Amino acid sequence: MKAVLRLRMGSHDAHYGGNLVDGARMLGLFGDVATELCIRSDGDEGLFRAYDAVEFLAPVYAGDFIEAEGEIVSVGNTSRKMRFEARKVIRPRPDVNDSAADVLPEAVVVCRATGTCVVPKDKQRGQK
Repeated sequence: MKAVLRLRMGSHDAHYGGNLVDGARMLGLFGDVATELCIRSDGDEGLFRAYDAVEFLAPVYAGDFIEAEGEIVSVGNTSRKMRFEARKVIRPRPDVNDSAADVLPEAVVVCRATGTCVVPKDKQRGQK
């Protein structure tokens, strides 16, 4: 089971000089993807237990369009192990003009992570 969301990083997401977006923003996107996955699989938002690994692989800037994807890779009694990937798919081109942007010919992976969510047994409604 997979879930995908795509959104544009705004100036409010820029945390550092040069309009650089904080890496924690990618983890927030992964949290939203995990919530959707839990709802789709169990009919409940679940709780994010822990990240096992996080890799920040490329910078993200205000104006970038990010596609965050996740999938459930293992199901336990209450645990749901998940894998996540965030990719930059569009980038702004301020060198051309203020509103120019390019769709990237190949998405750039900016972050990968794995983690575990828990859906308490009494809240599982088996949406699968």
